[in-house]
Amino acid sequence: MSPSSTEKLGAHPETTVAAPAEESWPTKDFCLIPIPKRLQYNPIKPFHFGILLNVSFGFASTFIVANLYYCQPLLIEFSKSFDVTYEEVSRVPTLVQAGYLVGLLLISPLGDLVRRRQLVLLLVATSTTLTIGLAVTKDFRVFETLSFLIGIATVTPQILMPLAADLAPPERRASALSVVLSGLMLGVLIARVLAGVIGNFTTWRVVYYMSIGIQCLVLIGAYLMLPDYPSKNRDLTYFQILFSMAKYAVTEPLVIQVAIINIASSACFTCFWVTLTFLLGGPPYYYSTLVIGLFGLVGMLGVLVGPFAGRLIDKLVPWYATLIATSLLLVSQAVQTAAGGINVAAVVIACFGLDVARQSQQVSLTTRVLSISSAARARLNAILILSLFIGQVMGTSVGTQVFVQHGWRACSLLMLALQAFQIIILLLRGPHCSRKRWFGYEGGLEARQRAVLERENSRSSEGKKVEHDPEARIEAPMQNGEGLQFDTS
Repeated sequence: MSPSSTEKLGAHPETTVAAPAEESWPTKDFCLIPIPKRLQYNPIKPFHFGILLNVSFGFASTFIVANLYYCQPLLIEFSKSFDVTYEEVSRVPTLVQAGYLVGLLLISPLGDLVRRRQLVLLLVATSTTLTIGLAVTKDFRVFETLSFLIGIATVTPQILMPLAADLAPPERRASALSVVLSGLMLGVLIARVLAGVIGNFTTWRVVYYMSIGIQCLVLIGAYLMLPDYPSKNRDLTYFQILFSMAKYAVTEPLVIQVAIINIASSACFTCFWVTLTFLLGGPPYYYSTLVIGLFGLVGMLGVLVGPFAGRLIDKLVPWYATLIATSLLLVSQAVQTAAGGINVAAVVIACFGLDVARQSQQVSLTTRVLSISSAARARLNAILILSLFIGQVMGTSVGTQVFVQHGWRACSLLMLALQAFQIIILLLRGPHCSRKRWFGYEGGLEARQRAVLERENSRSSEGKKVEHDPEARIEAPMQNGEGLQFDTS
């Protein structure tokens, strides 16, 4: 289809794959299973990305990412069941996270290379099958191996995130991403709660039987609801995809800026939740494990507010949304620093504020980075998640050491400094800084997304007029000096 015919059809350019008119599109998954006709790719009638599909992406993210965290409250039960030491059983969550890291590096970039419907179906089917092994095995070495493999297969949310960005209209992209991200963060919280409660009243194996059932529902839902789109980057090989991901990580100013902010923010967020247990369990609170666990509900409430924050982010230039969210992180951390170990109300405020602000920040950062290239969104998202992982490791190790050696206020002051550091890094590049510019400001300071889009559309229409009208081509530079200056910069 030609570009002009695409425009007439009203398709989103990013979700429409240019192809010869005579090319036929697949009607089966894996050349065997029929794709429901309404989900088959049709370049003439693009699939509508509605709220139901968006919420289903969030639901799938919740109960797939939960695979990474079911094991954490069950370690003592594993030790008893497999008759191994605490030191041996502590390898299980490490192996799961290591597998997830391998999946991020080697599997998630495939979203830029293969049909994503098939990739999602394959990953969910694989994780479901491996979970069956976890539920029935009586050999600890087999359990460890399966845990590592499940970590690799649990990157489905990192395929759905760029896919949501592709399918959603530009004016709803932040909202769509916030729903998927809310589902992912909810999965992190809810997995520990479900595993802890079920494991307390029955055997740990029931947790994995439950997981098998939920993943089967996700698999059926993906088959019935996930639209099929052709693969992107057909001219690239798998190794070229991996090399280009590494290239993005070291040559794109925006990617590097966002990765640095993400590392610092993730370190602060992880440090807060890891050391919160020590703070609430010691003086002056001396809370029980059950009461400390209930603080997770405050964090869960913050996650549920995320989609509403996404609607606000859609109305702003993402840079400003990041600035507001990071400022809220700074304020919430300041509350914790001032009174976290004095009054429990300060802890509750910090819990809620940090969760809402961190999620809003991550949505705005993701929106900015994924806008760099629609053809490389899976790779760009993988870089973001890898930076998040680095921050988690830093926050856990450094934060714990500072807390143990110097107390809660010193730890909170360190995190406060890191929050301020994020704002400094953000201010190095302005809201409309060109893609390849490392530092500085250009293009004004407009904060409204609609005004920016209208300005770009106006320039685009003037450019077309100049291209087709010789007289306009002569007069345009004189009539639009500012636009000419902006474009050349």
